Order: sequence, then C-alpha cells, then structure tokens
Amino acid sequence: MVSERIVELEKELGTSLLQRTTRKISVTEDGHEFLRRAIRIVREVEEASAVMSERRGMLAGPLRISAPVTFGRMHLGPALYPFLARHPEIQITLDLNDRRVDPSADGFDAIVRHGVIEDRYLVAWTLATSKRVLVASPEYLARNGKPTTPAELEGHRGIFYSNRGGADWRFMQQGQTLIVHGQSGLVLNNGDMMRDAAVAGLGITLLPQFIVGDALKAGSLARVDIGIEAEQESIYIAHPDGQHPSAKLRALADWLREAFGSPPYWDAD
Repeated sequence: MVSERIVELEKELGTSLLQRTTRKISVTEDGHEFLRRAIRIVREVEEASAVMSERRGMLAGPLRISAPVTFGRMHLGPALYPFLARHPEIQITLDLNDRRVDPSADGFDAIVRHGVIEDRYLVAWTLATSKRVLVASPEYLARNGKPTTPAELEGHRGIFYSNRGGADWRFMQQGQTLIVHGQSGLVLNNGDMMRDAAVAGLGITLLPQFIVGDALKAGSLARVDIGIEAEQESIYIAHPDGQHPSAKLRALADWLREAFGSPPYWDAD
C-alpha cells in the first residue's frame, strides 16, 4: 500500500522520490527536498491545531526540545514526567545531545542548555543558577598534592569538556575572568564520563554541582579550593528570536523553574 501511494505521488510530481534496486531503496535528491518540505507542512498543521487548543484554554500539541545528556537524564527528565502527567495532550520529543544545536535549523521549538548565554539569535529564559566546582578523587590528591592557588592548579593533570574548547578552566577574580591552563590528561564530551574519570583518579575537573553532588556526598570526590570561584553559569531554555513562544512552552519553563527551585536543589548544600 505504501509503495503504491509513493508511486502515485511520483507520477503526480513528475519525479522519482526513491531510487530502487534489487538490493536496497534509497531517497533521491528530489525525495529529500520533498520530505523536508512535507515535514514542515505536517508540523505547521500540528502547530495550528495546538494554537486552536490553546485558544480554548488547553495545552496541547507537539513540543520538540533538545537538552544536554547528563542534565537531561539526571534532572530534566524527572521534572518533565509530572508535567506530562498533568498535561497529557502535550507530546514532547526530547533529544538528548551534548552538541550545541541550532533550534531553527534542527527543527526544535526550544533548547535547554547549561552555561553562558552567548547566542544573540536566541531568546533565553533562565531556569536556575548553576554552581561549578573543582573536584578530584582523594586518591589523586594524595598522590599529587592538593592545589591551593591558581598557579599550583596549572601543574595538575586535567579532565576537560571538549564542547568548551581548550584545556583550561575559567574563574572570577576581582570581577575579572581568570583563565587557568591545566595539563590536558583527558578530553571528553560528556559530563557523566568526566565525573567517572575523576572518581577513577585521572585528574582534576571542573563540573557543575548537579553532576558531582552525589559523588561529593559519598566521598568518592573531594572539592579542590584554590581561593576563587568558577564563573557564574545558569540552566536556561531558549527559543529562536522572532518566534512567538507557545503557551505550552511558557508553561513548561514555569514548571521547570518551580521544580528546580531557587537556589536549585542540587546547590542547596
């Protein structure tokens, strides 16, 4: 049935959407272009239906969100589940990815990010503050000593986040950004693995409290105090500038703010 419908569509369009061989079927260039536009049309129909629901006072329709892997797994997911239970007509597609996605180009209604808000084409709403701390395993510190100044920190092996660039840490000192360059020992693109590498004694790392809080309580990681704090960052949700945010997106942002708290529960200690 699907094959017959596609053949009818190809005849109507006067082009091949699929390249067929005895071994496989692949999408042609025209097929990719038609599919891209068809997906956009379907989404616009879904959004039009959702707008009508909102005009009747209902929160309904699709909501496509991208978020970092570790924060999504540890904190965003648990906050989303009761929200969806309260609003069963909302269909959320949550894509967990540590790369910095472009919501417009990648088809997301909004993105959840951790860090400094830098993209001018995005309208961002802060959900919670985020405190980052230097940590290492007690075993690593016993072997290599515990740095107490930025200068001492530079001599230590570091575990760094590849999506932030080079092998350095950023702190605030007397209102100015201080960049401390460590010895690159391991570069990763995932916060869970960075924490686990630190627990394994592979070096010092700078991570959000929401990732390392449990390890600090358990004693598998220890804080490293060099006399200054890391740059202030936040958890925020953002949508493309010029795009009118839906009522369900605003409701989700309000829900997440309340669920995370102020200060957020992961920084409460």
